[in-house]
Amino acid sequence: MTRITTLAAASLLALTSAAHAVGGDLSSLPEQLETLEVGTGDNGFGMTPNEFQMQTGKAYHLNVKAVGWHECNWEAPSFFKNSWLRKIEAGGMEIKVAQLNELEMDSDGEVDLFFVPIRPGTYSFHCRGLEDRGMSGSFVVE
Repeated sequence: MTRITTLAAASLLALTSAAHAVGGDLSSLPEQLETLEVGTGDNGFGMTPNEFQMQTGKAYHLNVKAVGWHECNWEAPSFFKNSWLRKIEAGGMEIKVAQLNELEMDSDGEVDLFFVPIRPGTYSFHCRGLEDRGMSGSFVVE
């Protein structure tokens, strides 16, 4: 009987460990994405990279860095409506909000976004009014 109890306990422990490895805290250990630089290129109207590949249910950390001299109202409304925004870090502060509408960048600066995409799809991001000048891209979530 002791052997059966020990085997049952070991099996339960193995199942619990496997379940914990698959699920758990979605906000822990976010994957660092490549920094999104806004205002690149000779004319300051570029964004690099212009596409990000992600998976639903996985935590990500995106650094958005303004490097140009043009004002940019960076938006990704559909993406953030379909993601859980954990926090925003900027200027030595941590900001916790339920929704992000826009990041207004007047000059050099950066912000860190921590989020989990929750719905698959292709979502555009852009500097409002400057899309035709090359200031746009997309988040591709599978």
